[in-house]
Amino acid sequence: MRTLLVDLEMAWRGGQNQALLILKGMRERGHEPELVAARSSALGERAAEAGVPVHFVRRGLLNLPAARVVRKLILTGHFELVHANEAHAVSAVWLAGAYRRVPFVISRRVGYPIGQSRFARARYEAAAKIIANSIWVAEQASASGAPRERISVVYEGAEIPLRFAPEQRAAARARWNQKEGAPLLGCVGVLLPDKGQEWLIRALAELRLEFPEIRLLLAGDGPCRPELERLARDLGIDDAVIFAGFVKEVEKVYAALDLFLLPSFFEALNNSLLAAMAYEIPSIAYRRGALGEIIEHEKSGLLTQAANTEELCHGVRRILRDPELARQFAMMGRQRVEENFSADRMVEGILAIYRQVDRGN
Repeated sequence: MRTLLVDLEMAWRGGQNQALLILKGMRERGHEPELVAARSSALGERAAEAGVPVHFVRRGLLNLPAARVVRKLILTGHFELVHANEAHAVSAVWLAGAYRRVPFVISRRVGYPIGQSRFARARYEAAAKIIANSIWVAEQASASGAPRERISVVYEGAEIPLRFAPEQRAAARARWNQKEGAPLLGCVGVLLPDKGQEWLIRALAELRLEFPEIRLLLAGDGPCRPELERLARDLGIDDAVIFAGFVKEVEKVYAALDLFLLPSFFEALNNSLLAAMAYEIPSIAYRRGALGEIIEHEKSGLLTQAANTEELCHGVRRILRDPELARQFAMMGRQRVEENFSADRMVEGILAIYRQVDRGN
């Protein structure tokens, strides 16, 4: 199948990781996908390195430069389907009128309501399929007016990695100057208010009363970093919080961790949590958004109430005090991802939808 995937996001986020997995997975299966990406974007550069044909464009006013390129490519007749992977791409593909010539597929990865303007609604009404990355996102999209009969759920996927060897774990912990036997908690994600890292820092202050050498590794950057650094100083634990910034070799973060925490308030799914579970790291997340679709509470991890420091600390203490419980959550977490959230399963789900719309179903 000859598919044109469009993604105009500059930064490397979960959606861009999924786009690259789709492109690589299609090529491995003998298909011929191509990508329209913003100049100097992380996805465009990584896709090109992987051998995917990439058409680089300027973002420009109202995504018009990208729309012109998409229109030109579709008019060649080379592509059987166009897939918009994020909001800017949705606008560009719709402005290009691509849906009048080939099926138009939209990925929906956020739980925010779809805009009610004529322009916003027209984009989604033009789609042959809307691919939601969780049941929760599908429900939110439908409730805000997206055609329910055109919405399908395909869970995002994680590559199933090899388990870390002891020497890999030792090297990773040395990188972050973490002592042997000292617990290291971690979170991977952009530092934003709704990502909830504030509550991890507050919990850490409480946990240090029982675990004096415990530390927290925050991998990611964002506008909340100065505020979070100030909070750590105010609580007297700035020596115990590692602000790592953006880490390209993120596997070296996971290799060092004893426990993964995701305190996000509004999560459509989460690639970092999937990766942590695939790496067999026991995990705790808030019972918000679609996170309950990933973790089965008390089986493959723990879910806690949002912004409840006492409950979060209780969960951390349970896992740190009970190695057998930690081992069980780690093992069942990896199994959960393998069976429901693998990259291969995601790619096959996407291809099944492509075949549906290609047949006009």
